[in-house]
Amino acid sequence: MKLAFPSFDEVEVENVRAALQSGWVTQGPFVDKFEKLFSDYQDCEHSIATTSCTAALHLSMAAIGVGPGDEVIVPAFTWITSAHCAEYMGGKAVFVDVEPNSCNIDVTKIEEKITPATKAIVAVHLFGLSADMDPILEIAKKHNLFVVEDGACALGTTYKGRMVGTIGDFGCFSFHPRKTITTGEGGMVTTANEQMAERLKSLRNHGCVARVANEDEEFGPWSMSAFPNLGFNLRLSDIQAAVGVAQFQKLEGLLSSRRARASDYSTALSSVKMLRLPDEAAFADGHAYQSYVITVEGQGRQRRNQIMTALKEANIDTRPGTHCVTMTEYYRGKYGDAMGDFPVAQRLEDETIALPLFPGMTNEDVKLVAGLVGETCAKMS
Repeated sequence: MKLAFPSFDEVEVENVRAALQSGWVTQGPFVDKFEKLFSDYQDCEHSIATTSCTAALHLSMAAIGVGPGDEVIVPAFTWITSAHCAEYMGGKAVFVDVEPNSCNIDVTKIEEKITPATKAIVAVHLFGLSADMDPILEIAKKHNLFVVEDGACALGTTYKGRMVGTIGDFGCFSFHPRKTITTGEGGMVTTANEQMAERLKSLRNHGCVARVANEDEEFGPWSMSAFPNLGFNLRLSDIQAAVGVAQFQKLEGLLSSRRARASDYSTALSSVKMLRLPDEAAFADGHAYQSYVITVEGQGRQRRNQIMTALKEANIDTRPGTHCVTMTEYYRGKYGDAMGDFPVAQRLEDETIALPLFPGMTNEDVKLVAGLVGETCAKMS
C-alpha cells in the first residue's frame, strides 16, 4: 500500500490535451483560470501560481525585502524549505520549538526569539492543522513584522472559520503529489495587498513589468518589458495548471475522503496506549489531513522504527512525519549550538509516523494498517 497516490481521470487528460492543442504550454489561460479558482475558493484578492510552494515562500521573502542581516522566525519541526526561504535571500532562519500535541509553532516561545533584526514570522500549518494565528498576529503587530503562512499541507484548512493563507500577509500552498490536489509540482502564493501582488508577479517572471507603449517611438510601440526588479523564473506552466483546474473540481470530495479516513484511523487506534493521535485544536475547525501522523509517545526512534519496519514487511509504506530542521546538516554546519535547543521538535522527528492516506482508500484499508500498528505496539509493551 502506497503512502500517497494522486487522483486522476479523463478530465485531467482532456485539459492537458486542450492546453497542448492551444499552443500555450508555458504560462497562459489555464494558469489564469487556476488562479481565479483558487482566489474564489480561498476568498482572497490575489493568487499567483508558482513552480512550487518553495517558490511561493521564496517569492514572499523577496517581496518583503528579506536580505543580509534580517532574521525570520520559523518552527523547528517543519519541511526544510520553510526555513530555506529566508536563507535564499541572505537572511537567517531563527528557530522556535513546537507544541507536542499540534506539532505547530509554540506561540509562547516566539517573542523570546525576536530581535531588532527580525523581519517576519513563518507560520506553518503542519500536516493540515492550523497554527494558532491570533497570538501570532498580535506578536507580529506589536513588533511590526510580516506573517507568511506556510500552508503547503493546508488547502481546505480553516482557523476560526477563516481559510488559512488569508490571515497573514501571504499564504503559500503546494500542489506536490502528496497534497490534496496536485499539478505534479506547483504552488500558489496569495495576498490581499495589491502592491505586493504586482511585485510577486514581477519577481516570478524575471523581474519584468509591462512597459507602457511609447507612442513617440519612431518605428512603433514595440518596446521590450521593463525590468526594475531582480527576479526569477518561477512561473507555473499552462500544462500543469490544466491539471490543477481539473483537480479543483474534485477538491471537496478529496477533502471529505481524507477527513473520513482520518476519523476511521482515530477510531481504530484510539485504544493503542503508547500512541498520540493527531490533534484537532478547538480553533482549527477544519483540519485538511494532508497527512495522518501518529506519535509513538516517549518511545524514541527505535520503537518508532519497529512499527515502520513491521508495516514495510506487509508492503505498507510510511515515513517519518517530517524533520527537526535544526538537526539537518546545513543548519548544524552553519549555526551549530548557536541555534539553541528544540527538545520537542527533536523528539517528534524520532517519534512520528505518517500513515498511508490517499484518494480511494477505504475503511478496510485503514483497519488493515491500524491493526498492524496495534499488533506491533502490543508486542513492544
